[in-house]
Amino acid sequence: MAGVPRLSRRARWAIPAGALVITGAVIGGSLISVAQASPGLPSRTPAQLLVQVADSVTPPLTGTVVETTSLGLPSLPGTANPTSIASLLTGSHTVRVWYSGPRHFRLAVPEQLSETDVIADGNTAWQWESTANAVTEYSLPAHSAAPQTAPTTAPLTPQQAAQQVLAAVGPTTTVSVDSNVTVAGQPAYELVLAPKDSRSLVGQVQIAIDGKNGVPLRLQVYARGASSPAFQVGYTSIQFVTPAPADLTFTPPPGAKVSHVNLTQPSGSDHTRGDVSTIGSGWLTVLDLPSAGLTAPSGSGSSGASPAGDSAAVLNALLQSATPVSGAWGSGRLLRTSLVSVLITDGGRAFAGAVQPSVLYAAAGQAATGSQS
Repeated sequence: MAGVPRLSRRARWAIPAGALVITGAVIGGSLISVAQASPGLPSRTPAQLLVQVADSVTPPLTGTVVETTSLGLPSLPGTANPTSIASLLTGSHTVRVWYSGPRHFRLAVPEQLSETDVIADGNTAWQWESTANAVTEYSLPAHSAAPQTAPTTAPLTPQQAAQQVLAAVGPTTTVSVDSNVTVAGQPAYELVLAPKDSRSLVGQVQIAIDGKNGVPLRLQVYARGASSPAFQVGYTSIQFVTPAPADLTFTPPPGAKVSHVNLTQPSGSDHTRGDVSTIGSGWLTVLDLPSAGLTAPSGSGSSGASPAGDSAAVLNALLQSATPVSGAWGSGRLLRTSLVSVLITDGGRAFAGAVQPSVLYAAAGQAATGSQS
């Protein structure tokens, strides 16, 4: 849904323009059920469904979204911390949603013995982390949606995931309609997007679109040649009703540490975008990740719960399972799953995408040439 804040770390690791989120690959997906029978709905062409999704306005609703994540990676440190990168790369995440409008909503992310909430109430948005009893209050600009880059631990909603993927629709994409499905009790169309370029590791993306409201209810990503989804996020329950006012208000609990962020004035920095650049476009988009926080394979990494230490520890664990590679672009290590490839060069740069390794090598060569000019 438009206006729902996203996780800042996820924003740094997300592959834009439809190329999959690095943290969003999952094998299986038994938590999101599908109906046995195909529900009856009026016939729609792929073009009609694309227009319907583009023109749809998310109605008021309450529901539960489940996102599962498992890249088949080695054991990673820090998975017990629900806000860590390792946690985002593995396991399942649930978010309860109360949505009245782009500036009036609540997301609750329950974890074992903790919870993180994001509440937008007009000109103010709140983020509360129960473990630290810490609250961040955001002052929002007038007449705009809530910030898209607020640092929350909320998983992607089906609407957000669909927006990212639909950005790739164009001449490089084959679009079709599959049999109707039922998601969270709602009859839905199944829109199918398939990259034409075999260098993309994405086989197809299936988006279940609510038959009445035209909003995405579930998104599933299949790796090329796979018969089961490698990523899915969708509603397990949903009601198109207006949330109660009490669900959309927030008062910091007693003893909470409250900090304030003023978003009404332009800022000269954007930490969620300025530290990542992209090479290529559409399904072949590659992230050129910053060298900050990267450590050499022999490095000991950082300790503690800081983002830099967390990133370094996870990176070192991944490096141990990566394969040494070299080419005209230089040398480094390659980590590859069915859906995502990551190249970490010996020069301290990282490239990632839902693409064949050859695309990463070309991006590394292009980046090296650009840095020398």
